[in-house]
Amino acid sequence: MRKGQNPAKFVKDVARPEQITVALLNYIPFLSGFYAETLDVLKVSLESMCKDAGLPFDLMVFDNGSCPEVRDFLVKEKEEGRIQYLILSEKNMGKGGAWNVMLAGAPGEIIAYTDADVLFSPKWLSRSVEILETFPNVGMVTARPFRTPPEFYEFTLKWARDNATLEEGQFIPWETFLEFNLSLGQTEEENRKVYAETRDWRIVYKGVTAVAGASHWQFTAYKSTLQQFLPFDMDKPMGQVRQLDKRMNDAGLLRLMVPDPLAMNMSNTLGYLRGELGREKVKSKKKIGFARRLLEVGLVKKMLLAVYNKIFSWYYS
Repeated sequence: MRKGQNPAKFVKDVARPEQITVALLNYIPFLSGFYAETLDVLKVSLESMCKDAGLPFDLMVFDNGSCPEVRDFLVKEKEEGRIQYLILSEKNMGKGGAWNVMLAGAPGEIIAYTDADVLFSPKWLSRSVEILETFPNVGMVTARPFRTPPEFYEFTLKWARDNATLEEGQFIPWETFLEFNLSLGQTEEENRKVYAETRDWRIVYKGVTAVAGASHWQFTAYKSTLQQFLPFDMDKPMGQVRQLDKRMNDAGLLRLMVPDPLAMNMSNTLGYLRGELGREKVKSKKKIGFARRLLEVGLVKKMLLAVYNKIFSWYYS
């Protein structure tokens, strides 16, 4: 039997969320090997996104089954008011499964999604929202220009030809193009060829400039738009994220990028901040040239990666 009155009945108002929810997805299963520096990367990412985003936002973090040290850090951040919404999943639901929870549950009208290894520059959020709110029928906006697969922004070009000023050219500076691809483990040599053979598409609409393309590692979108594409597959920890790229293009939505590099992939180390990007491979060639060449042999590389992936799959399962 109930005793007394619930005092919550007399509360006249409740807290209202910000219009924008920044939603970060994190997974760090242990702090060694590939993941040795990833907690430091996460800390840098959180600090940079909050430093001068240009607009107010609430922060949601979905932790996809990380180790205790990482979860303890996130709980402390929540207790000290730097995270407004913290979801600690007992199991790794995969990126698609996490998106199903995050993109449906984020309270803001606008969701700015990010992986946990992104370094942000000032005004990254306000510049993204400017494009989102200026262009019509925008699916997603990424806070950095880089060259994405053309098949995922075919509709964007089709729309721009009839409704905006569209230019083709080398609009992304070589240095901006190179630093991003080096962060993915690519070489400068292979990127020179790609840069020379590909082009960018610059779109100007109502005085606002964007670049055609976008990507799933960081994007800003209306929540109502994202919910059209839920749910995502949950059968693998990674790999389904291209579903969003394809579904948006097929649905006739614009996929755009900020023309300035306001977000940078750090990957699993702080090497970018230490100025190591691109140096490690040159150094290793000088010291262990033969060993490095041996590791790059297709069959050897394939076998070693298979062993590495098998060990991780055992741990994951």
